[in-house]
Amino acid sequence: MDEIVPANTKLVAAQASAASASEAKQYLTFMLGGEMFSIGILCIKEIIWYANLTEVPMMPACIRGVINLRGAVVPVLDLSNRFGKPSTPVIKSTCIVIVEVPTANEGEHQNMGIVVDSVQAVLEIPTSEIEPAPSFGTKIRSEFIEGIAKVDGKFVILLDVAKVLSMQEIGQLGQVAALPNVAPAEA
Repeated sequence: MDEIVPANTKLVAAQASAASASEAKQYLTFMLGGEMFSIGILCIKEIIWYANLTEVPMMPACIRGVINLRGAVVPVLDLSNRFGKPSTPVIKSTCIVIVEVPTANEGEHQNMGIVVDSVQAVLEIPTSEIEPAPSFGTKIRSEFIEGIAKVDGKFVILLDVAKVLSMQEIGQLGQVAALPNVAPAEA
């Protein structure tokens, strides 16, 4: 009977170790305006250099335009502008990260590009190291933040892709941008 207890203890310890290892998620980190952000690796399709962008009139300011990605039209969003900051300047390291985002139709997805200053690395971050989004102190809307992790002494903001790249909300921004500028009536 003494032999069964240690074996079960080892099994429980092995299962706990496997569970904690499975709790780590992988994130692509990138720079944007001097800050480090990340998004879950599972929604990323590919990373391409910034080039061949076609501007589309009457779009919200955060939509840079569209690209042709192997025959598919993919909208490209300026993430910095989406956060209410100036547009991302195009430099040598500027990339477009192609992300798969959910649409309003359940179960359907659309590819969308996001402009970033530079791509850094893929990090595996244990969920135990991720803090909830703060209610203040960040320069972006708190609902855009999945959490904040500390990696090598620096904070990394984990973005909630479904909310940041919400097609419904961006579409509403486009409707507002398309409205004619009407001067207020004088009293």
